Amino acid sequence: MSRPYEGQVALVTGAGKGTGGVGRAIALALAAGGARVMVSDVDPRVAETAAEVRADTGTDTLHHVGSLAEETNVSQMVDQTMAAWGRIDILVNNAGGGIIRPFLEHDAASLTETLARNLWTAIWCCHKVLPHMVRRNYGRIVNIGADSLRTGIPNHAGYNAAKGGVIGMSVALARDFAAHDITINTVSPCLINTARFQALKVSDPALAGRFEGVIPKGRGVAIGEVVDAVCFLARRETGFITGQEISINGGSAMP
Repeated sequence: MSRPYEGQVALVTGAGKGTGGVGRAIALALAAGGARVMVSDVDPRVAETAAEVRADTGTDTLHHVGSLAEETNVSQMVDQTMAAWGRIDILVNNAGGGIIRPFLEHDAASLTETLARNLWTAIWCCHKVLPHMVRRNYGRIVNIGADSLRTGIPNHAGYNAAKGGVIGMSVALARDFAAHDITINTVSPCLINTARFQALKVSDPALAGRFEGVIPKGRGVAIGEVVDAVCFLARRETGFITGQEISINGGSAMP
């Protein structure tokens, strides 16, 4: 079996049980590839993800519970990782989950929460992890964006504001840290075919149909297809790809 991340340390956010399964699947794939993994989530059930990764792969695994929109929580997570393993090679900023509703039905609380979950989590994680990558002159950061920035699907204006900030930050950081062999890219899925979306197809088939209707392939992206893109960009061999946004969208938007 190929183990492209042998000896490396990965930090995956948004890896709890209530986040659609993408972070969990990314953590499992990186661990199967040889990485020791720190998984983090605001949901305490992230401890179950850590136990599953450890059981399935035999890899050292840690977990952290707390909102990564708060600087102190991110510092604690990074300090815990460094104390255990002394390095961070890969950061996957998967934490998110904005409040999806018509823009004029948002209020200050819902917009603040959407920005906190999706933008501030990525900002603080990059801010605290990058110094450790700079010291070792190596790093791979993969941020999770959103293809809805291109397609304008319903009720996503607040969410898009946050994810647009992530993409803008990624481009600027990629230029700033390229000389340190640190790559910073964004993977932007369209609708992800999670259990949550399957539930929406039952509770509100009309809305689910509008989301699927903009995708020429006629379905959402599978979790495994998102994982494959993230793991590709996390490899040492992809060190000349930086500052890019990779859309996984079934043809819903084409440049």
